Amino acid sequence: MSVSYRNMQAFVCVAESATFAEAAEKLFLTQPALSSAIKKMEEQLGGQLFSRTTRRVQLTPEGETLLPQAKRLLHDWDDAIDGVQHLFAMSQGRLVVAAMPSFAESKLPPILMRFHQDYPNIRLRILDVIMEETIDAVRSGRADLGFCFEPEVMDNLEFVPLFTDNFVAVMQADHPLGTHKRIRWEDLVSKPFIALNKGSSVRQWTEETASQFGSLQIVAETGQYGSVGQLIAQGLGISVVPSLCLEQMLRKGLVCREIENNPLVKRVGVIRAYRGVTSKASQTLWQQVCEKSVIKSGA
Repeated sequence: MSVSYRNMQAFVCVAESATFAEAAEKLFLTQPALSSAIKKMEEQLGGQLFSRTTRRVQLTPEGETLLPQAKRLLHDWDDAIDGVQHLFAMSQGRLVVAAMPSFAESKLPPILMRFHQDYPNIRLRILDVIMEETIDAVRSGRADLGFCFEPEVMDNLEFVPLFTDNFVAVMQADHPLGTHKRIRWEDLVSKPFIALNKGSSVRQWTEETASQFGSLQIVAETGQYGSVGQLIAQGLGISVVPSLCLEQMLRKGLVCREIENNPLVKRVGVIRAYRGVTSKASQTLWQQVCEKSVIKSGA
């Protein structure tokens, strides 16, 4: 048994009207059509909802019991439909974006500002996490989109490159290597080095590249580039970081130098999971990023 929305609406309208004629006028129906709808509903429920007299229509005890529940169901249904319409109209909703910290601090704010200007009622949540957690958040569905280096394993992910990032050397302003316009990897591996934690892709890429020229002299490791910069500022060592971190390092009073014949170049882009239909907000931001070229370079 399934009572239709239209018949439930007819029941409530008749209950709140003095006569069938009045209710039929409110619903823009003929009286026979309205009577037929109520009769069908009573047959489905198994008893009378109204006691009909020549002067007035009154609810039976069963109808009295049903009325408040019917009104609540109609209200909930209307709210649900309105909510979905608002989502499709981008007049409300939520969008979760994950981004590795270097991207979140440099490139992400203007992207989200543009989106917010177009769709101010979409509430944004930003997950400022390392590359591996960015990928996991998107793959698991905790984030709609992610911004990171190109994943090495693309299972269930779509990646669109936005630019390439040339890693640079970073050091104190008075460091001997700071006088060089470009720095060789041979010089980098001979100095005390600040590295990201083991297990990170960037740590793996850095060690693989450095191994072509020697062994890194790692004196400290940390999980965030902000901490890398702080340790360098204290004179603990030097490091190699993505160009995305350039402004962050300069604000700490550090200097960044290009690396001569540097093979450590990675693509940065946006990722999303293949999970069928996605929200309109997610689709819109994806299109803004990919199709309108909101990012021009990694420098």
